[in-house]
Amino acid sequence: MAARIEVAELVKEFRIPQRREGVRGALQNLFYRKYQTVRAVDSISFEIPAGDMVGYIGPNGAGKSTTIKMLTGILMPTSGRVISNGFRPFEERSRYTKTIGVVFGQRTQLWWDIAVIESFRLLKKIYDVSDADYEARMKQFDEVLELKRYLNTPVRKLSLGERMRCDVAASLIHNPPLLFLDEPTIGLDIVAKDHIRAFLKQVNQQYGTTILLTTHDLADIEELCRRLMVIDRGKLLFDGPLEELKRRLWRETSVKFDFRDREQAQKLAAMSIPHVSVERCSELTCRLTFPREAVSTAEVIRRVVNSVEVLDISIEEQSIEEVVKQIYTGQVLQEAR
Repeated sequence: MAARIEVAELVKEFRIPQRREGVRGALQNLFYRKYQTVRAVDSISFEIPAGDMVGYIGPNGAGKSTTIKMLTGILMPTSGRVISNGFRPFEERSRYTKTIGVVFGQRTQLWWDIAVIESFRLLKKIYDVSDADYEARMKQFDEVLELKRYLNTPVRKLSLGERMRCDVAASLIHNPPLLFLDEPTIGLDIVAKDHIRAFLKQVNQQYGTTILLTTHDLADIEELCRRLMVIDRGKLLFDGPLEELKRRLWRETSVKFDFRDREQAQKLAAMSIPHVSVERCSELTCRLTFPREAVSTAEVIRRVVNSVEVLDISIEEQSIEEVVKQIYTGQVLQEAR
């Protein structure tokens, strides 16, 4: 499948003025300034095939939004190459922007003081969408996002969740093959998030829309994305399936055992198994935790069921939050490469 986005050795640097302290420093700043060069994106490369939904995550200041701004043509790269939808985004911006949709969670593309429907009609004219296509898309938007109730309301009177639903719909008025989402569910309640996720799934499945999503809400990644890219300090640390990331960084396994009576629970709590720690969760429940490389889950379960009477067993996987937390805190960067 042809790549919708091709990025090779992409770099973005910013020159930031260094301010001197005190009155004397302020006067010096008027006549002579020192600058520091900061590399926000540091030689990253990747390809995204048509139809993929890719999560792009990292801590604040990692370079996510800077990357998105280069991919959408807002920023010019310092060096490297970007080909998106067959265009060089910054050099061919006027033609390229007609082939993409963009949602920035903190900024709206709708006109603030006019009704939502008027913004949609303006976008219809800007993108030269036919009447038939426009009506069909508005019907689809209402079915999933329930937009009809907001259409005659000025944008400034909408809640954040209502505005985000409208912004996502506005980005897809012209049915672009490529959609960029920068924190599209930030600050939303559970109901609003569910509506937006369901809509994005439908658009991806029905039209094969390629979606690149940056978010701090890891539930978005688990619900929507087949592939995950992790960036930190401008460098791409991981690019692959979420399950592969878990496999590399999932160091411990926990197995919870439920028992019929306290005697069996006490018996397990008193057992000594090499590399295994035992936690008494309740009178009738114990949790065993152990490093995956030192001992197998099957061996731990076998030793327990051969020694005590077990009512139920549940294997507890490490959450995506814990996996990504390890990356953000810099504990396992080498393992994630």
